[in-house]
Amino acid sequence: IILHPVFLVELFFCLLYSADTVEDEMEMATVRHRPEALELLEAQSKFTKKELQILYRGFKNECPSGVVNEETFKEIYSQFFPQGDSTNYAHFLFNAFDTDHNGSVSFEDFVMGLSILLRGTVQEKLNWAFNLYDINKDGYITKEEMLDIMKAIYDMMGKCTYPVLKEDAPRQHVETFFQKMDKNKDGVVTIDEFIESCQK
Repeated sequence: IILHPVFLVELFFCLLYSADTVEDEMEMATVRHRPEALELLEAQSKFTKKELQILYRGFKNECPSGVVNEETFKEIYSQFFPQGDSTNYAHFLFNAFDTDHNGSVSFEDFVMGLSILLRGTVQEKLNWAFNLYDINKDGYITKEEMLDIMKAIYDMMGKCTYPVLKEDAPRQHVETFFQKMDKNKDGVVTIDEFIESCQK
């Protein structure tokens, strides 16, 4: 349950981040960057300048305006799950990347999120995952929030899973999650409970 945001973002990352080839090198010569911004991102993230250049090229290719709105994010993300409906999960993921809640994800937002998910510490990754699950950002994960996320994941995976999943599987996962994580049995999971349970 906990690792899936990282796995799913890595899939999205693969769409934008291609392997180095001679063709990539030739294209790099024509890509224009603002060096100050790139150097600042390099200092703030865990990516090298070269990686940031490649990421930027992929980002601008998919999002020429330099920002991703939610609909574009959903379209890109849906390419990985043609057998299911990734709309709801992509919505939750988009909101986790849109840290200033302005309805768009800039290249900087995207890089900082990827930096945490792909190269962050365990603590940073767990904080990011908690933020994803805490849909209303009140500092707690409720059963309703977790059920919304679980349903979105099952919708995204589609009907082609093996073994075939029962209809109440999302609710069962939520119950298991809360049995493990809701230490004081108050019906919500705090960041401390979440991190402590995940690190065991």
